[in-house]
Amino acid sequence: MVEVTPPATIEEIAETTAPTRPKIGFVSLGCPKNLVDSEVMMGLLHHAGGELTPNAEDAEILVVNTCSFIDSAKQESVNTILEMVQHKQQNGGKAQRLIVAGCLVERYRDEIQKNIPEVDAVVGTGELEAILIAAGLTPTPTPLDSPFTILPQGSPQSTIHTHAIGKAQTDAEVAQLIDRAPSAVSQHSRPLADPENDREIAPQLRIVQSLAETGTTHGDEPLAHAGDHIAHIPNAGTKSRPEGDLRQQQGRFSRESWDGATAALPEYLYNDATPRILTTPRASAYIKIAEGCDHPCSFCIIPQLRGKFRSRRMSSIIAEAENLIAQGVREITLIGQDTTCYGEDLGFTDGLATLLDALAVLPGLRWLRFLYTYPNKVTTNLLETMAKHDNIAKYLDVPLQHASASVLKRMKRGGNARIFLDLIERARRIVPGIVIRTSFIVGFPGETEADYKELEAFITVAKIDWLGVFTYSDEEGAKAFELADELKVPNRTIQARRRKLMKLQQKISTKAKAEWVGREIDLLVEGESEETELLWEGRTSLHAPEIDGKVFINDFGPHETLVPGTFYRAEITESHDYDVVARILE
Repeated sequence: MVEVTPPATIEEIAETTAPTRPKIGFVSLGCPKNLVDSEVMMGLLHHAGGELTPNAEDAEILVVNTCSFIDSAKQESVNTILEMVQHKQQNGGKAQRLIVAGCLVERYRDEIQKNIPEVDAVVGTGELEAILIAAGLTPTPTPLDSPFTILPQGSPQSTIHTHAIGKAQTDAEVAQLIDRAPSAVSQHSRPLADPENDREIAPQLRIVQSLAETGTTHGDEPLAHAGDHIAHIPNAGTKSRPEGDLRQQQGRFSRESWDGATAALPEYLYNDATPRILTTPRASAYIKIAEGCDHPCSFCIIPQLRGKFRSRRMSSIIAEAENLIAQGVREITLIGQDTTCYGEDLGFTDGLATLLDALAVLPGLRWLRFLYTYPNKVTTNLLETMAKHDNIAKYLDVPLQHASASVLKRMKRGGNARIFLDLIERARRIVPGIVIRTSFIVGFPGETEADYKELEAFITVAKIDWLGVFTYSDEEGAKAFELADELKVPNRTIQARRRKLMKLQQKISTKAKAEWVGREIDLLVEGESEETELLWEGRTSLHAPEIDGKVFINDFGPHETLVPGTFYRAEITESHDYDVVARILE
């Protein structure tokens, strides 16, 4: 008898023909703007068939998105690359490919692979879509009716579940999701949402469905909400700001002195249709509204790293915000190298205020803030816009860099102590209860003791709420790098000045935080404290994610436990230098 082989089942055929999904590990370094780039690259990789893993030892492809802003950031980037090289060489050689992306690539493109031959590919800040070629993947189209998908951390692809937006979770499902590994991007995590109850349930990565997938809008179509009349005025303007064109003629973006860098400037700008995986806590997300910078600051190489300033279309930003809110986000933070320049290349006047007006009316958005403003572009209209919308955080992030007119002139920023004090007074008058965040650089070439004392006096009078002090870093390619050696301040002096300013700020902050005691606040709970299991942590709208002080929670009030990503009413009960303690009221 002749044995007849039964035909293969569909499942067997799929098993033998389905392409292997490469496991990809991701490390993101640097600022929130870099984090958004990482989220976009992760979205592109997953969309093209990659499987993200939080464990470097399990990854077949490793990606390091680097920072190159100052020497310490460059060193951290190099150290991380070398750490990933070890994963590639060890563990039986499971990691087959190492990709380096980000600002370090823009600065040392050829040098990276020359000096670290284990690096297989490099991807610059303007080449995010090239991550697919670097990883050996090709783009795949997404069905318009694809469901909203959630990628649990550390779970194999076969355990990825899909959840309808707003679908309630059973107790068993919640318990199963509670213990999850850190996300595939550094130590960030993203909890699962229950949008109907405005809360989040468990930490994990989430695949954000792009608007091209939902079919709602591509960002150039009219949007059906109260801000629609604003979103399309004007439709398009010039390709770049006149200031940027002038600076380019003056050589601001030149990379001629950089060995290993290409001459072409980055031009990439993601939009609402770009796949993206959020790595921040579930209730929060960043939206990058612009890229690049045209300012002439002599200490900074960001314009060479990121290219000329360019804004996203307002309708695209609004579309992305609507989509994020629909998928559970309740706090949106707008970012860019300078958010106050937003829209100038599109023909807007006071474009950031116009954008805020359009976003603030979106249903479901609890908190809206923006970071990285330029002092001479903080207009009265912008402040009045902040004041009139309850859900816009009364929070102004405005790096001043110094208070001495002579130092600011050498920095090519302009301004002085009186101008900055007037700005702060105006902000506090127009926006009651506003908090100010700023940063300063000490030890800039030519900074005298008198310059330092002027900065010290300014801080004493200004009483800044959140303040950071950076030590000057000599960066090749920055104009300050070319200043005479005799102007360079000794490192010992630089460090001493920073310590003095931080001690002064500690006293100011301690006194200011004591005034918080007794306040009732809306508190976004983030989870168990990293410092002790006995406390939980949260933020008010006056705390930007990751950079400001903390609100510790030692009393859950009427609740047996708290749910991360949920907003609670709380009362401040005690204060410390930079942090406060609260009890939950309801």
